[in-house]
This record gives sequence, C-alpha cells and structure tokens, in this order.
Amino acid sequence: MIGKNLLRCAVVALTTLAPAQQVSETSAFPCPEKLSFRVEWHGIMAGMATVSLVRPKPDQWQTTLDVESAGMVNRLYHVLDKYKVLMNGKFCGVASELNAEEGKHNKYEKLSFDPSQRKVSYYERDIVKNQETRKEVDASTCEYEITGALLTLRSLNLEPGKSIMLPMTDGKKAANVRIEAQGKEKMTYEGKTYPTIRYEAFVFDNVLYKRKGRLLMWITDDSARLPVALRMQMGFPIGAVNVELQKQDKA
Repeated sequence: MIGKNLLRCAVVALTTLAPAQQVSETSAFPCPEKLSFRVEWHGIMAGMATVSLVRPKPDQWQTTLDVESAGMVNRLYHVLDKYKVLMNGKFCGVASELNAEEGKHNKYEKLSFDPSQRKVSYYERDIVKNQETRKEVDASTCEYEITGALLTLRSLNLEPGKSIMLPMTDGKKAANVRIEAQGKEKMTYEGKTYPTIRYEAFVFDNVLYKRKGRLLMWITDDSARLPVALRMQMGFPIGAVNVELQKQDKA
C-alpha cells in the first residue's frame, strides 16, 4: 500500500480531484506556486494532493502537502495526510510536521533542525497506541528533508551525465544521497509536450529508506523547472507508482 514513507518520497507527487488541465506558463523557479498531481497505482487512480510553496519571510520557504487517497485504494487503505515543512532561503530544513491518518494508524511526527549543533531531532506520537518516540541524529549544517532536496534539485542546472550528493534525513537516519541526471526526454500530458531531464534519486536500498526500489523524476528543461512526472518502482506488494502533473497555479 501507499504508506507514509512512499508519500514522503512523492511529496511533490500525488494528485487532486480537479479535472486535468493544461499546465500554465510560469516565471523562473523558485517562486510561490501551487501544484496538483495525479497518481496511479497498478494502473488505477490512487489518490490526490495539492502541494503549495510560499515564502512566509524573505529568508524562508514553506511547503504544505495535503494528501488523500481515492477510489478503490481509498476503500482498501484510507490515507489522509497533512505535511508542512519550513526551510531557510536555500531549502535547508528548519522544522517539519506530519499528521498522518493511514489505515488504522494515526501518527504525528515532528522534525527540528539545529544547524549550530549539527543535529536533527525526531519526535513521533502514535495517537492510537498513545506511545511516544524520540530520536536524534547527526546532521550537516544544511540538512534537507525530502521536500527541500527535491526543491534544491529544481533550482540547480544539473545536466545529463552529472550528479550531486545531498545530505538528507527523515529524522530517523541521515545520509548523503546521490542524485543523477540521466538524460533528456520529451514527455506529453494532456496534449502538451514538455522538454524534460530525467533524474534518479538513490534514496532506497538502505541509503535513506530500507525498502528496495527506484525513484525517477522528470523536470522540465527550462526556467520553470516543473516536476511533470515521478515514478517509484518498488517490489511486491507495492509495484509501480506513477505520478503526473495536472495543474499549476500561483500560490
């Protein structure tokens, strides 16, 4: 099923109930925006989400993600997640909060970044079991959670054949994650063709997440740097999760 870690890996990735619309023109990234995505799991509609990027202060960015499962997946495994991340002007983590209702589970998670001490504190409260978990991991002076890492990738001009290493954490583990630019491809959605660069983020296979899999992303090769597609290739029972950008608005 589409669980919490997969939703985080697709944090700029799930869908909206709004009908598919052509993506509008946009100014150069980064800028405030609101993106809507469509996700398919085993060829069926799986969920919806809206992702907003705003600038609460001149030296800060904030991302919010509202996720809800849909269709048959919703009947099998209901997901209702609200995720908020505060970052500095370079997308380094400051704090994050996740309220997750997934199946019979209901959890609250919080990350607090302390660059001066090079630490990230993790707090989890299992609301159903009334249990708390705390953890602290060593980090860099600029540590990214998954959202900040993807935003950083969008801000870079990483051409095919090049790769970067980004320090990333989920609060339980910190790792230097390699992101590789693999090639230029044209992607067509809703009758519009986008020039894109395909990237792969090596977050699975015990790097950041234990699960085996691949995370591929297609970002437009222009100043907007829009994430038009994302694909997670996982083993049984999850399989492939495909995500497509449906709509882009001003935040």
